[in-house]
Amino acid sequence: MNNKNITKADIVEVIASNTGLTKVETKAVVEGFIDTIITTIAEGKRIELRGFGVFKHKARKPRMARNPKTGEEVKLDKRYVPVFKVSPDFFDKVNVAIKDEKGEK
Repeated sequence: MNNKNITKADIVEVIASNTGLTKVETKAVVEGFIDTIITTIAEGKRIELRGFGVFKHKARKPRMARNPKTGEEVKLDKRYVPVFKVSPDFFDKVNVAIKDEKGEK
């Protein structure tokens, strides 16, 4: 892969080539994994993947916001947003790899 953002199709291709599964089988697994995360968070549960991170939801308080186009005030109700907290191992690997790539100490 070159130096660009990757898509779900790119992830499927990498996993398929590394596992010997077909792209169709791999796509089903990847989509099942993503659907499981979405469904679990929507049920108010959290997912902990050791060495990777934690998917969970966080409550946002109701507040007044402003429509940037019109300047009109808009009331936002309490809402829940999905969040991902990266594990320390994941953080360290990314930090070291990018520093190495950029030639930083």
